[in-house]
Amino acid sequence: MVRRRNVILGAVGVGAAGLAVAGWSTAGHARSKALGTWSTPSAAPVSLTVTPRAGAAKVLPTEPVVVAVQGGTLKSVTVVAGSKKISGAVEADGLSWRSTGNLAYGTTYQVTASVADSLGATTEKTSTFSTVKPRATAGITFQANGMGVLQTGGTYGVGQPVIVAFSKAVTDRAAAEKAITVETSPSVPGKFFWVSKTIVHWRPAKYWAKGTTVKVGVNALGVHLGNGVYGRTDATTHFTVGRALVAISDNSTHRTKVYVDGKMVRDMASSNGRGGYTTISDGTQIHFWTQNGPHVVLSKERTHSMSSASYGLSDPANPNYYAPEIVEYCTRISYSGEFLHAAPWNHSLGTANISHGCVNLGVADAKWVYENFLVGDVVEVKNSPKSLPVSDGLGDWTVAYEKYGH
Repeated sequence: MVRRRNVILGAVGVGAAGLAVAGWSTAGHARSKALGTWSTPSAAPVSLTVTPRAGAAKVLPTEPVVVAVQGGTLKSVTVVAGSKKISGAVEADGLSWRSTGNLAYGTTYQVTASVADSLGATTEKTSTFSTVKPRATAGITFQANGMGVLQTGGTYGVGQPVIVAFSKAVTDRAAAEKAITVETSPSVPGKFFWVSKTIVHWRPAKYWAKGTTVKVGVNALGVHLGNGVYGRTDATTHFTVGRALVAISDNSTHRTKVYVDGKMVRDMASSNGRGGYTTISDGTQIHFWTQNGPHVVLSKERTHSMSSASYGLSDPANPNYYAPEIVEYCTRISYSGEFLHAAPWNHSLGTANISHGCVNLGVADAKWVYENFLVGDVVEVKNSPKSLPVSDGLGDWTVAYEKYGH
């Protein structure tokens, strides 16, 4: 008698769960004693599901591709877009496959699954889906301040806030904040504060405790940041807080005292801003105060060229005018140009405030500051009538915590 092998492929259905392959069977040979003839038993029904479902659009790149089978086993699964293949593996039981790599934006993927039924017959099924296509994508950088990036693994002062910068404007701030995680040891709560449409800060209620470790993660891939802008990729960083250094520069006493871990380690004669205002050529009014409130160290420069023209005062007839001069041991504490620096020409250190807004120090003291201060250290200016704006450097600590962000 001739042996026959029948293969019956059922319909392919596309439902909410994915691609369903139902009711295919294969023939095996069995001897029926009752009838004395060969019969062809049917294989168990096979059901295949693919997620994302066939034809799905606007799939997020973080969504995993999952292929699962019932009534059979997966032999292989491939997910490709052109020549690019998404990684993944069939589980040991042969019943499922899950991707391990992220998808790309604005891409159509083809899923091909090879499935064997209970009698060993195989068939191959395919489906396609497409990922969301953003209007634009936003990259992420971590900043120490507006003048430099945060060095991963670096050591910073107790006033250093976490700063996340997006390369595109963020209109859904809640979504951006939800994507950001800040883990600290010891653990402390904190708040977000948006300083612009692209930059958000995070800080605790008080200065960091010395030795705190800070880990920051931004899971932005696939996050809609508003107005068609999506996060381009995820990003992480971490830094450590060093010893607790806080300097207090008192306009009234003309002394700048440095405290490390609560103990005064240096008492320096200083001369701060002379105060007052003048109007420059474009009609803008500028001041000469050393601004009141907590400043954060932004950078350090061995030498820096200073002149009144750097802030718009270029008229030699103005009594506040001064020509360019190379100044030594400069530690910047504001974007507007406040520094702690050497001022050997200033003979009023410790007795009067005659600078144009900087904290003038003796050469030895300025050198010590330059060599010992870290980016992120705090310089609190006391008894000045002009307050530091939150936007002039890292003025985060000038804002009471209950009013800082949310």
